[in-house]
Amino acid sequence: MSLTSAYQHKLAEKLTILNDRGQGVLIRMYNIKKTCSDPKSKPPFLLEKSMESSLKFINKKFPNIDIRNSTQHLGPVHREKSEIIRFLTNYYQSFVDVMEFRDHVYELLNTIDACQCHFDINLNFDFTRSYLDLIVTYTSVILLLSRIEDRRILIGMYNCALEMLHGHGDPSFARLGQMVLEYDHPLKKLTEEFGPHTKASLLREWRIAQAVSGALLSLHFLFVRRNQGAEQWRSAQLLSLISTPAAMINPAGSDTMACEYLSVEVMERWIIIGFLLCHGCLNSNSQCQKLWKLCLQGSLYITLIREDVLQVHKVTEDLFSSLKGYNEDWKMFIEFGSTDGLSALLVDNFRYGKRVADIKESKEHAIANSGQFHSQRRQFLRVAVKELESVLTDEPGLLGPKARERNAGRGMMSNDKRLLYGSIGQYCWCGYTIVSALFAFMALSFIRDEVTWLVRHTENVTKTKTPEDYADSSIAELLFLLEEIRALVRRHIKVIQQYHLQYLARFDALVLSDIIQNLSVCPEEESIIMSSFVSTLSSLNPKQVDNGEKFEFSGLRLDWFRLQAYTSVAKAPLHLHENPDLAKVMNLIVFHSRMLDSVENMLVETSDLSIFCFHLRTFEKMFAMTLEEPAMLRYAIAFPLICAHFVQCTHEMCPEEARVGGPGQGIRAVLRGRTGCLGDDSFFLGSSFPKYPHLKNHGLHHCNSFLEELAKQTGNCVLEICAEQRNLSEQLLPKHCATTISKAKNKKTMKQRQTPRKGEPERDKPGAESHRKNRSIVTNMDKLHLNLTELALTMNHVHSFSVFEHTIFPSEYLSSHLEARLNRYLESLLRQASSGTIILSPAMQAFVSLPREGEQNFSAEEFSDISEMRALAELLGPYGMKFLSENLMWHVTSQIVELKKLVVENMDILVQIRSNFSKADLMASLLPQLMGAENVLKRMTIIGVILTFRAMAQEGLREVFSSHCPFLMGPIECLKEFVTPDTDIKVTLSVFELASAAGVGCDIDPALVAAIANLKTDSSSSEEEYKVACLLLIFLAVSLPLLATDPSSFYSIEKDGYSNNIHCLTKAIIQVPAALFTVYNKNVETHLKEFLVVSGSQV
Repeated sequence: MSLTSAYQHKLAEKLTILNDRGQGVLIRMYNIKKTCSDPKSKPPFLLEKSMESSLKFINKKFPNIDIRNSTQHLGPVHREKSEIIRFLTNYYQSFVDVMEFRDHVYELLNTIDACQCHFDINLNFDFTRSYLDLIVTYTSVILLLSRIEDRRILIGMYNCALEMLHGHGDPSFARLGQMVLEYDHPLKKLTEEFGPHTKASLLREWRIAQAVSGALLSLHFLFVRRNQGAEQWRSAQLLSLISTPAAMINPAGSDTMACEYLSVEVMERWIIIGFLLCHGCLNSNSQCQKLWKLCLQGSLYITLIREDVLQVHKVTEDLFSSLKGYNEDWKMFIEFGSTDGLSALLVDNFRYGKRVADIKESKEHAIANSGQFHSQRRQFLRVAVKELESVLTDEPGLLGPKARERNAGRGMMSNDKRLLYGSIGQYCWCGYTIVSALFAFMALSFIRDEVTWLVRHTENVTKTKTPEDYADSSIAELLFLLEEIRALVRRHIKVIQQYHLQYLARFDALVLSDIIQNLSVCPEEESIIMSSFVSTLSSLNPKQVDNGEKFEFSGLRLDWFRLQAYTSVAKAPLHLHENPDLAKVMNLIVFHSRMLDSVENMLVETSDLSIFCFHLRTFEKMFAMTLEEPAMLRYAIAFPLICAHFVQCTHEMCPEEARVGGPGQGIRAVLRGRTGCLGDDSFFLGSSFPKYPHLKNHGLHHCNSFLEELAKQTGNCVLEICAEQRNLSEQLLPKHCATTISKAKNKKTMKQRQTPRKGEPERDKPGAESHRKNRSIVTNMDKLHLNLTELALTMNHVHSFSVFEHTIFPSEYLSSHLEARLNRYLESLLRQASSGTIILSPAMQAFVSLPREGEQNFSAEEFSDISEMRALAELLGPYGMKFLSENLMWHVTSQIVELKKLVVENMDILVQIRSNFSKADLMASLLPQLMGAENVLKRMTIIGVILTFRAMAQEGLREVFSSHCPFLMGPIECLKEFVTPDTDIKVTLSVFELASAAGVGCDIDPALVAAIANLKTDSSSSEEEYKVACLLLIFLAVSLPLLATDPSSFYSIEKDGYSNNIHCLTKAIIQVPAALFTVYNKNVETHLKEFLVVSGSQV
């Protein structure tokens, strides 16, 4: 194929688009599989009894379904044809998309075969990766299609209903039905497509196999290096910045930058699926065998998509065992003469028994060793990445060390080249340093690989003799370190950008220019592209970072991808594999450019853990194990943070999965904008799909549940510490010193009695718990304080983060839990106050418990004095106090509602009393007719107790606020003094609300006003409500004399209060009418005067 044809075929563009589209089609196949496997989400007519016979008939006759002669079998389908079409259209179109995707893939693979492209991950990284990704994605789509059990029924039923409705079926049905039949045994069919099976297509298929095996063999050195054990990592001081301090800021780099953070799981998928499809090369090349066996020894499962996996050894063994005449097909190579490599294929006699034995041996090795192997690697990463994170936190400038200044001339060029290429063929683990930003992404990639390996094996390995190999109680630390490195990179993005911009402009551009000038051959198209690289890089200015300009190098990277394709075809004048220096410097430039415009995409590529969204049971178990390990509690915040990753598993072809924008959006627009690309929008458009929501729900639900559990644990720890402190405090009570006094008095007797009597255990004196013989002794209080410290660290580690566009504040969860716990204690305290077991003592400025015989003594004064109110305000903070206030107001309004009911019941009598309160004779007959007067007094007393407690809490808030923000308290108090009775009520309430938030007392309580205003209903008019409020004051005024007859109205001089808390009535009488008549916009003073006149007439 000519070079001009290679330009026109746009291999880079098609690979980019097909890989993106393939992921969308794959996710839609996954969603269909999940939907149809769950009875709750399955199409309803697939579960109907009346449809059973039709479904069996369609499944049996598929795809040759004769509708006209099968009316007796398809009657139910005919009756519901419209509903079936409406429901199954999206399913059917998704299957059609699979067929179209298959056509495009084969068209592209044939084009690449005709071009005889050369693949090498170390040189044309993007081209090789996209090629292997396309093969793996296509295979995954077909495998997932074959796992949809109802695929025949869904396709056949839709076509039947369509033909019944319109008189003809879908034009794509015949081909689609045939494709579905062909892939009933997907791997066998796929190996036939990729392997030699007919004389006519033998050479073409052999070339495809050669291309795939060549691409896979280029992974050998990289894959072996990335599969080193923890000891090898440790001896090489992997990821250590401080192992060679003198070289810490050297800008040396790898010649394959993108390979350094390439996922091992991705490489495993390439190798396993690639050799499954092109298994012939396992016979012809010993390097292929070694690579294949090494991969088989690493994992028992590889991921196809989300939680769908391929059981590597079983699938491979079943396939190889089922193949017959495997070697005979390769004998046909004789007919092609002396083609390179053909004779070797005939000499090497491949035996299935040997390959199956290799599979069994590799499986046994993986079962026996892989768990421990990965466990040791995770342990090493915990130490190494922690060191890396500490160094980068202390010296963030290492993420972008200062680029050395260049001389104006070219005298330094040879040294600079040596600096760049000095480590080629070597690796940074072998003593060469790398820019710390690359270290950060390598660390993220290594952690991600280990975590994903553990997740998929924990989920799928159910029977094992070593279950401890698939459980890691310290996994939280690894997740936490991953999040810390991500946060560091985001925090110091300008440092990274500043350094790499200078590197691109002052070094990369000059080196690339020299390489271009030294090329022996450079066609026009390639020359234009490479010249644009140099001009783009040379135009960069450090001020662009300072000015906050947005960088965009996607065009440059796409052009490099195109250049890889142009220079990798057989007949290209410029071959990339003959000019490795060009590939190496461009790989470096690509990485540096991504450090300017795609750091967030790099973080997703290297550290995305959205796999947890589909392994929720494992995710929850890991979290539960973390809570059981005190040393891991400080890292528990990593689990809610990981929930933010879930948004990355959505795809624009599946908008039903809560796509909210992000990386990858607009990729096709970029491609079309530059060269027109494929030009047909219908190629990209995906049909809508029955909703499979849950991604957003899973993310938010689990983030919320994790934080709720952490807050609950913290709250429990706080209360346990309180209980422990109370126990210690009780040891100081006088009653516990009786034994000591008795012993002191009878000291002589005690000396004579050598042994203590039975039933008299020795009691430790208060404070004995503080005496330690050594530091290894840990008390329960020590453990509680340690746990509280760890939990407090994790709850306050981040101020906020986002999950599916929802902003999460972890500390608020703790505040809410503490508020709920403390409100329960307050409700208990106030309930006892209303029952008369606790009274308000103005003298002590606290609530005081009244001693009761036979009941446990509860010291209310220990929880309600001035210092406790200050502590409460300090603990809850302003928002917590606001929440407390709203909670108290709810109790107040509950009492007001009941009071209004009593007023309504006595409405007529109260109206007469209001008009005749000065007529003693008439009042004498009216007062006995009132019902519930004692109830009115009791409820108003309860309101008074609540409002008094709130006033005490507000005073505590005022003192705390004054100490924290003294500069704000003065202006607030000054503003409050400017409020007069003539001030507009809205302005008054606004000022009072501000003052109340600072703990300043107000004549009108804005919280109570707001609470009463919310009681208004549409059914009642304002005039009626106002009338009830007036009569409520009258009811209260005429009920006051009943207090004198109450035997519990006993005044205590010591406590300066009554035992039934009636002294709290004054607070209620002042605050409630003030709030009521403010709501009704009436004069408060007038109605309080009326209250005094009526109550005075009854004394």
